[in-house]
Amino acid sequence: MRKNGLLLCMSVLLILACVTQVFAAGADKKDAATGAAGKTLTVWVYDNGRIDVLTEIGKQFQKKYGIPVQVSLVDLGQIRTQFLLASGGAECADLAIIPHDNLGALVENAAVLPINLGAKKKNYLAPAIEGFMYNGKLYGVPLAVENIGFFRNTDLVPKAPATWDEMVAIGTDLVKKGKCEVIMGFPDATYNSYPFFTSFGGNIFGKNADGSLSPDKIEIANAGMVQGLELMTSLVKKGLVPNAIDWDAAHVLFESGKAPFIMTGPWALNRFKTAGVHYAITPFPAAKKGGKPGAPFLGVQGMIISASSKQALLAQAFAVEVIATEASMQAIYKAEQRPSAWKSISASVKDADSTGFAAAGVNAVPMPSIPAMGYVWDSWVSAAALSFSGKKTPQDALLNAKTQIETQIKAKK
Repeated sequence: MRKNGLLLCMSVLLILACVTQVFAAGADKKDAATGAAGKTLTVWVYDNGRIDVLTEIGKQFQKKYGIPVQVSLVDLGQIRTQFLLASGGAECADLAIIPHDNLGALVENAAVLPINLGAKKKNYLAPAIEGFMYNGKLYGVPLAVENIGFFRNTDLVPKAPATWDEMVAIGTDLVKKGKCEVIMGFPDATYNSYPFFTSFGGNIFGKNADGSLSPDKIEIANAGMVQGLELMTSLVKKGLVPNAIDWDAAHVLFESGKAPFIMTGPWALNRFKTAGVHYAITPFPAAKKGGKPGAPFLGVQGMIISASSKQALLAQAFAVEVIATEASMQAIYKAEQRPSAWKSISASVKDADSTGFAAAGVNAVPMPSIPAMGYVWDSWVSAAALSFSGKKTPQDALLNAKTQIETQIKAKK
């Protein structure tokens, strides 16, 4: 599968190079559609919020290139599976929208093509571009970004704490006075808690010389990760955070006023507003005064091109010439208001929630997209549970997780 995909990728890239030369010589870009008359460009999306807007954008593409665009709703798992199977002859779309952390396996199996945004690259938020970079190449046109933020109940906490120590002091005082039951609930001890770890310098993978993440450099037990888990464990042992990890319960604590803080994402806004809680979203506290705020994971959604597409030139034209424009990106943002990956659109949004998430995510870290990340989650969850229960120290729990991850990676080689 990998060999066939690579051969196809090389062939398509050679064709793209030739066509680029023709364009540079002044040929009409519509010539790229020559010989493709009567065919349809297919696009798969895994949520229905963008179907109508992409269909409308597809009509603009059809006017320019003479090729209709069909947009279909397909489960994300099926998108991944079909893209991986496509080099073996399975049915697959020409393009699809995916979260960037699904990219690794697709690139490793030569299931997607690199994308050249050229000068348009500068119009995108740098972390959004970084999210779709893999081994030094860009494999997607970023559409939207998202990250969690640090929420506080403004009736209970008028001013945002600058450090975790300040947060603990404020929360402890509120608990002692009977105004709250706990400081916060942990929706989980991994994704939604990552700022605890990063504020101390924690990270999951080390990097290769070219800046790409290395599955051979597992750093989940480094000093920063240990300090982050030590802080979280101390809050649990003091009874300031519930020992039970429960996403819904953590949100209920905040929206009912029983906890003054929570770390969560835009998906929680509607429930908080319905509950009538007064909140503000700010950057995460730092490990020490004057230190860098904790960094959340960044998720990036973008459009990829199948390496098995028989219309790769048209797919590239749709992604780069039609989607990667301010007009299209604005239309996509209006259709489904996830924070845009386009710089000017992102900067133009002024509502408090959006600016709050943007401030919290200014130093966000793209979720690792290498396949090895799949081995991290369970071991990380287990490490937190062992630490919270006192069965292992935070350091030993994370060292145990590191060993588990390394063992699974070696077993797959």
